[in-house]
Amino acid sequence: MAGKPVGWRPFRNLNAKIAAVPMVLTTLVVFVGGTLWTVLYSFTNSKLLPRLEFVGFDQYRRLWSTDLWNAAIWNLAFYGVMSLIFTISMGFMLAVLLDQKIRFEDTFRTIMLYPFALSFIVTGLVWQWILNPEMGIQEVVRRMGFESFTFDPLHNPNTVLYGLLIAGLWQGTGFTMCLMLAGLRGIDEDIWKAARVDGIPKWKTYLFVVIPMMRPVFITTLVIVAAGIIKLYDLVVAQTSGGPGNASQVPAMYVYRYMFTAQNLGQGFAASTMMLLSVLIVLIPWAYLEFGGKKHG
Repeated sequence: MAGKPVGWRPFRNLNAKIAAVPMVLTTLVVFVGGTLWTVLYSFTNSKLLPRLEFVGFDQYRRLWSTDLWNAAIWNLAFYGVMSLIFTISMGFMLAVLLDQKIRFEDTFRTIMLYPFALSFIVTGLVWQWILNPEMGIQEVVRRMGFESFTFDPLHNPNTVLYGLLIAGLWQGTGFTMCLMLAGLRGIDEDIWKAARVDGIPKWKTYLFVVIPMMRPVFITTLVIVAAGIIKLYDLVVAQTSGGPGNASQVPAMYVYRYMFTAQNLGQGFAASTMMLLSVLIVLIPWAYLEFGGKKHG
């Protein structure tokens, strides 16, 4: 029979494939192409403009010998660990409370999720005002009669990261709560009935039955939160601009500084490549656990 049979595979769902072309091209050119271009030029001596003058790993050696970069990495690591612990634990506890079929659940869920709709710039500015000692929490408490009360985390190098953490938790906990609540609503009601019949306390049911069953939800939440932490930038700029001193510098600010202010593209590309590597360190184990592990499990 001459020609290809009707329904030949390359031409199936042709309209859908044509509609997907812009997305595929965008992914290949902008994301994949831009990533490879950045990695390539991180091995060059590019300054104001990109140039293919390769210097090997010199940019990376210079990067890891810079005090500012090391301070940014430490700040991000501290903020990241604290944010992961508190965001996931608080989000889960709030989800458990909402899962008790309370009245006005939709209202509470909307209130808790509302901060997530704000940009980090708005969140940072709002909390910069709230934590300002002259007009924020400290001033309000002092007007109540507690003249010796002091609460000024953003102007103290030892506490500035806690001030950033407060703002970050305020914005992100509601989103985590919704993810956890969706996971809790996916638990079969028969499990709860069986636990009640066996006389198992509710806290033990959550700890030994529900949480293990919600493993995919916890892993997905961990990846989403961790990816957001790695690219943390606008919250810091809005709240502290990296200060006081370098006490709240983060890697994304280092990248911006060297690419657009110091006019050292090679150093900025090297720093952004290290940030990309950090994202891959988070994503690869997640992909293995979610996809590769199931084939061997």
